Amino acid sequence: MSLLRVNDLHTSFFTDAGEVRAVNGVSFELERGKILGIVGESGSGKSVTAYSILQILAETGKIVGGSILLDGQELVGAGEKVMRTVRGNKISIIFQDPMTSLNPTYTIGHQLTEAILLHTDRNKSQAFDRAVEMLTLVGVNEPQRRMKQYPHEFSGGMRQRVMIAMALACEPDILIADEPTTALDVTIQAQILELMKALQKELGMAIIMITHDLGVVAQMCDEVIVMYAGSVCESGTADEIFYNPRHAYTRGLLRSIPSVDNAGQKLRPITGTPIDLLNMPNGCPFAPRCDDAMKICIRERCEMMRINDAHAAACWLNVRDAQQSAAKEE
Repeated sequence: MSLLRVNDLHTSFFTDAGEVRAVNGVSFELERGKILGIVGESGSGKSVTAYSILQILAETGKIVGGSILLDGQELVGAGEKVMRTVRGNKISIIFQDPMTSLNPTYTIGHQLTEAILLHTDRNKSQAFDRAVEMLTLVGVNEPQRRMKQYPHEFSGGMRQRVMIAMALACEPDILIADEPTTALDVTIQAQILELMKALQKELGMAIIMITHDLGVVAQMCDEVIVMYAGSVCESGTADEIFYNPRHAYTRGLLRSIPSVDNAGQKLRPITGTPIDLLNMPNGCPFAPRCDDAMKICIRERCEMMRINDAHAAACWLNVRDAQQSAAKEE
């Protein structure tokens, strides 16, 4: 049985301009001890999907359909009292910018112990010891002295380590990492990713890695879902996504990053701009930016098509190829 099962999730933001359908029918499963990557451009719905799972949406945001099962427990409609027992205890999150996630007016020690006291039955002394233990685990030097310091006294990489320590302090089953290395330089990014992999193996938790960096996905993830305009356009194992991409958007993402295969060549960015979520088209939302778009792509959206047991994509090109293969066999 999957640890987390998201089925046909729909999340909208109700604004003065109209309904912004930020997440449109997203479905995926996460097994214990696995790392799932959610990939896509800014505005593709990656973070909103994560915030919907934890139900920490802005006031204008609302889950309007679908199911979120955590270890068999339905979270959609469960209420704030239930969600407080889930957040931190069962699912923790690392936000994109640690400086804005940490309160600048409180010490690191205060913020760590507060989280532990809130989500566990430890007393103050035990919470302090646990906080020191977690700082040591994530590689913060002189943890007892660091407990008395404020966020501005830490470097970006160290603040991110503190956020990881805070997220893992209550031993969650799932860690959601929302662009955890975006604000860090390359060497610190590598250290943070290695730290997360080591902790994941040591603690046996599952991770949802939200990122636009395909290099991070290749290094970290077992399974990958590619999102565009709030929908999943392709899903599969990391090997399938990287070596056998079957959606035009995924191929575009792969072409737009440097690699050994395109060394010495000009990178090919995806032309155009992301779709307006206030005015979703009837057809494939990527069609206006796709070099291989057909008439049917404009008129009608393709359902997810199974490529093999570990791979699926929602692209009319796969339907065309399958029909051509069938015709040749006849």
